[in-house]
Amino acid sequence: MTYAGSGLGLLPDERIDLSERIIRNEEENGKSLTDPVTGLGNLRRMKIKTDKLIEERADDPAPFTIGVFDIDRFRPVNDLFGRKAGDEILSQVALRISAALPEDAALVRIAGDTFGMVLPTCFFEKDAERLGKLLKEVFTAPFDLGERTVRMTASFGFCQYPFAGSNFDELYDKCESALYQARKGGPGSVQVYTHRMAEEMRKRTRIEQALRKAIAAEEIDAHFQPIVDVRSGAIKGFECLARWTDPELGSISPAVFIPLAEQAGFIDSLTKILFLKAIETAKSWPKDVFLSFNLSSVQLMDPTTGLSVMAMLSKMDFDPRRIEIEITETGIMSDPETAERIINEMRAIGIRILLDDFGTGQSSLGRLRDFSFDKVKIDRSFIAALGEDTQSEHIVTAILSMCKALELSVIAEGIETAEQAEKLVELGCIAGQGYFFGRPADAQTTLGYFRQAEASEGGELTCRTTAPGCCAD
Repeated sequence: MTYAGSGLGLLPDERIDLSERIIRNEEENGKSLTDPVTGLGNLRRMKIKTDKLIEERADDPAPFTIGVFDIDRFRPVNDLFGRKAGDEILSQVALRISAALPEDAALVRIAGDTFGMVLPTCFFEKDAERLGKLLKEVFTAPFDLGERTVRMTASFGFCQYPFAGSNFDELYDKCESALYQARKGGPGSVQVYTHRMAEEMRKRTRIEQALRKAIAAEEIDAHFQPIVDVRSGAIKGFECLARWTDPELGSISPAVFIPLAEQAGFIDSLTKILFLKAIETAKSWPKDVFLSFNLSSVQLMDPTTGLSVMAMLSKMDFDPRRIEIEITETGIMSDPETAERIINEMRAIGIRILLDDFGTGQSSLGRLRDFSFDKVKIDRSFIAALGEDTQSEHIVTAILSMCKALELSVIAEGIETAEQAEKLVELGCIAGQGYFFGRPADAQTTLGYFRQAEASEGGELTCRTTAPGCCAD
């Protein structure tokens, strides 16, 4: 609660005294600064303490640190053992962390399993990192829930004043960014907001702004990679892949801009543009060539996704039986009920559903049991190891055998060598894709395959790396 420049004409000591009076007054009126579960302060208390430190150091901005942490995988434990057990864990966390922090530090519970810290004498990045590692160790001992114990971890994000911001909102935002990066590092990670992170965030902001404009201008391009019969090279379909080149930033990887679109909330707009472009291209293909298209995890949580897909197919007058929708196991785990409804709606009109990256999820076999799929795609990591790792060969053999028993088609992705293709034929795999058969290419290049097939004697559409005009050339 900053009063500098407010026109109140208060001296520094008077401003500090006023902040203390405000805290006492709010505590007396309904304890609005206290978390009822842990007895700690709440987010308002964290803001007041941070603002007070900023006011104290206005003339000489000596650094200090604020931090945010949350308990990894707390919700499953809360759901399994009940809210009372969850509250007990939160209370124990509050006691442990409070005991481990410096005497002048303040610990608050922000919401759910998220806590905040104000650290007046933690001056440097290395100090924050050292403290984070210490607090991480506090979680190693099991938490006592009476007749049972549970083990938990936590992820931590820190930032320093004044480098990361000049007010509470800016500092808290940078803390959340650091926490987000920590989570990406896995459970029990620590991240301090650094100059490198600041540069990455500036770059991310530039990309996000450019991506918004590109989507509005429909500048995201659809490229197509052939899916073939690995025995003959005959093309059976194409997978649509998003490609984007910005005039200033250059070519941006879909591994960068797709997650960014999901996080920023405009993946739906991007998908619609790409899907309509892909259908427009596929309308020029032979009727027996299918179009494979990916849906994001965000869209599998939106109950309107199935209807949206149907509406676009109807608008473009495109046969849904020529569409294959690819989804991942992680995509359906966030909201399985909604995902199942979407899958069933699309399958009801003839769309085939494909489980992508099969073999990498923790419960892929369970997903095959719980959901209705038409195909699975063997993850490229197993294909890359064929001929070098007998274990991968055994896994591919097992997947092919299982899918045959379940009457599921199989596509092997990431085929890059003739040896891999030959091994897959030997193992009984029929369909595949990868650089050996063709790289992703734009709409015009894709249409060139069909013109080439029409000019050949047999008229069979094939894609081999030795064929003239192949996109792998």
